[in-house]
Amino acid sequence: MTDPGPDPDAGTAQPEGTAAPVPGERRLERPPSDRYREAEARAAAATPPRAVSPTRGLVLAGAVAFAGAVVIVVLGGIAAMTLGLIVVAGVLGWVVAAALGFGAGGSLPASRRAWAAAGIALVGVLVGQVGLWLYASSEGGVLSLPDYLGEVYGPLVPLEAVIAPVVAWVTAR
Repeated sequence: MTDPGPDPDAGTAQPEGTAAPVPGERRLERPPSDRYREAEARAAAATPPRAVSPTRGLVLAGAVAFAGAVVIVVLGGIAAMTLGLIVVAGVLGWVVAAALGFGAGGSLPASRRAWAAAGIALVGVLVGQVGLWLYASSEGGVLSLPDYLGEVYGPLVPLEAVIAPVVAWVTAR
């Protein structure tokens, strides 16, 4: 028999744990999907992380609650809407919870975030009710706050005071 000569692969060492390539097979240096990982890493490094803190979340939620109170006064006082205020209370609770979650991020535990959102939403509804009474007083109303709210809105006021915090609590969980 003839000697085939020196082995051409004898001088190249294979990394441990990898199989020797099959003759004629071409392998890429790395998987093509790595380019997406590199692009994601560059994008993550380029964008600074969003600043979150409990204070930021509470301030944002408080501002949203105040805006909701203004909406209650405008729709309930100027537009003389009654039943629609229940929907406004639900939306107020949802937006307060969303604002709190956006501003506080993961810096508040879920249970504290839920209770804070419920409390802020309740305060927003109550401030809106006081605003309705003040608007009515500016228009010549003479009833006290409980008398006015009971006479004009009846059971809608307690219903709003329940719906807003419940929606906020559920949303913030």
